[in-house]
Amino acid sequence: MHALIVVANPNPKSLTHSVAEQIADGVSLKAQGNTTEIADLAAEKFDPFYTVEDICVLHGKADPSPEVLAEQQRISRANALVLVHPVYWWSFPALLKGWIDRVFTNGWAYDDTSSDRLIKKLQYLPVHIISIAGADMRTYARHGYYGAMKTQINHGIFNYCGAPVKTSELMFQADADTCLRKAHDIGLKIFTA
Repeated sequence: MHALIVVANPNPKSLTHSVAEQIADGVSLKAQGNTTEIADLAAEKFDPFYTVEDICVLHGKADPSPEVLAEQQRISRANALVLVHPVYWWSFPALLKGWIDRVFTNGWAYDDTSSDRLIKKLQYLPVHIISIAGADMRTYARHGYYGAMKTQINHGIFNYCGAPVKTSELMFQADADTCLRKAHDIGLKIFTA
């Protein structure tokens, strides 16, 4: 089994990166032969800027760019997709949101042009979302931020494509040791039936 772990944090020494490494370690320890790939969007200089060409892809008037096709192929090789990101303004960082905007294209992730009904094309792909917050749980609970994030991300993006969200974990950077332990445990469970 193969897990693609996508990291969206420009600081390679961040807790985000350490969490991703712990998840990868857990996946690899669970069963011999499990593999992981960490896609560091910042280090790879993925361009999140949504262009006129991307709009043409949306409307079926152009093919995705080679950069987008390469990302789609990388996802297609995975048995699980893991997103590890800091919370910026109660959501994904722009880098990760732009990756989703450009890569999860109409015709590849879903199809809303070929019939009267939406075709969800990523039903085979379990998704695990690990969000690392700077605020505390009381702040998230008091304002309903985490529920809003889950509605926007889990339902609005992944349910639209049919990809089942298996893990949706909010971690708090103030307790880095707990984050790292939880991350390792998540990695151990990613391919558990």
